[in-house]
Amino acid sequence: MTTPARPDIRPANPHFSSGPCAKRPGWSPEVLSGALVGRSHRASDGKARLKAVIEKSREILRIPADYRVGVMPGSNTGAFEAAMWSLLGARGTDILAWESFGKTWAKDAVDQLKLEDVNVYEADYGQLPDVTQVSFDRDVVFTWNGTTSGVRIPSADWITDNREGLTICDATSAVFAQELDWSKLDVTTWSWQKVLGGEAQHGMIALSPRAVERLESYTPPWPVPKLFRLTKAGALIDGIFEGATINTPSMLCVEDHLDGLAWAERIGGLPALIDRANTNLGVIKDWVSRAEWVDFLAEAPSVRSNTSVCLKIVDPEVADMEAASRDAVARDIAALLAEEGVAYDISSHRDAPAGLRIWTGATVEKADLEALTPWLDWAFATVKQRHKEAA
Repeated sequence: MTTPARPDIRPANPHFSSGPCAKRPGWSPEVLSGALVGRSHRASDGKARLKAVIEKSREILRIPADYRVGVMPGSNTGAFEAAMWSLLGARGTDILAWESFGKTWAKDAVDQLKLEDVNVYEADYGQLPDVTQVSFDRDVVFTWNGTTSGVRIPSADWITDNREGLTICDATSAVFAQELDWSKLDVTTWSWQKVLGGEAQHGMIALSPRAVERLESYTPPWPVPKLFRLTKAGALIDGIFEGATINTPSMLCVEDHLDGLAWAERIGGLPALIDRANTNLGVIKDWVSRAEWVDFLAEAPSVRSNTSVCLKIVDPEVADMEAASRDAVARDIAALLAEEGVAYDISSHRDAPAGLRIWTGATVEKADLEALTPWLDWAFATVKQRHKEAA
């Protein structure tokens, strides 16, 4: 393989991290100038800002009016753990896991909550479990978009309308980029730091009326930490869903997320966000079809994520290397591109197979991905040659 010429054009924004993700186009720190710094989040002005986050999120995501939406501590992890600790145990639980976070939820259910009546249906990275294995007489826990595998659920058609159990969905890298059928989802969580490029540590939760009913009629057999408590004295804590958060949020982050929501609204809302992510995935798809050394980790095109695109190196010479050398090639490609200031943070997740992970969500510009792909070819050829010479 001849090393291609060093590209002349660089991405204008080299931020392709899968979380925190790229800020929206045109973002600058000046958008934070109106943040209520030094003010109480429990004052009327602070609660109004938080309530605006809730209502704008509901509006853009088209969440039904009878669903309760709230801001949670601890990013998506905190929101999802709050759902698990507060809701599970009322009936049997089925868990779908095919990447790092889904496997974490399964481990927590078994090792921390010590659920006895639990089934875990797993699949390897790059594949989706057979979702028809689950029973909707039971609670069903799953991720919508596997951020660390690049594998997503293509639709919610497999979820029944007449279910007895709850569906509890980690949708953190899917919301604002993929269509969610809210009628199929009883509990949904996400974070600010993904598709709209918000800052870390703040999560969101959306509860269907069925989920609220469970919360108010069921008391788990284990103590629930304060940060996870959604009820008090058997009733939903309404304040969480009106802007009175469980703990202190960053008002700088609140202002930043309001800016991201306003941008989403300006460009056309959810359809425009989905279109941008799909277009960005198309750039990577077209490039992969030409590049012989790389392929999607997600095996079936129908389950490929349009946000967290995970790639594997399939070049035969690299495939014949020892495992440590193969891993080093992938890491060195990411490191070289970071040194060049072309792409930051595109190594695969530490728990995933060695490869590359490129964020293609709505805040990423198509032109930046188009500029990136020649650099990926150049970096691979350069790193491969270095490893051959060192062998």
